[in-house]
Amino acid sequence: QVQLVESGGGLVRAGGSLGLSCVVSGRTFSMYAMGWFRQAPGKEREFVAAIRSGHSTAYANSVKGRFTISRDNAKNTVYLQMNSLKPEDTAVYYCAATLGTVVAAEGRYAYWGQGTQVTVSS
Repeated sequence: QVQLVESGGGLVRAGGSLGLSCVVSGRTFSMYAMGWFRQAPGKEREFVAAIRSGHSTAYANSVKGRFTISRDNAKNTVYLQMNSLKPEDTAVYYCAATLGTVVAAEGRYAYWGQGTQVTVSS
């Protein structure tokens, strides 16, 4: 069983920054594309960002220019650096792993973390 554990969530003021981390168990981390998704109260879970094994990235339009996804294969960790945070970014953030190529589709991800709460105050 591949396990993903997110950390770094918390409360931050609008305009501030927050960094999330996701540590992945197993020996094949470098082969996975990694994605970040989020779900706000009363809303569907949505794609945020993804990074492929070759380090190419993809972002939702709502976070482009503000969020940065990166990975450290030596540490089996994927990161999401969130800058210029807005109240609309408030959600539970999940990391996920896939061997597929369609990184924005949550149905393609086989493994998910437990989520970490990010709250942005006005």
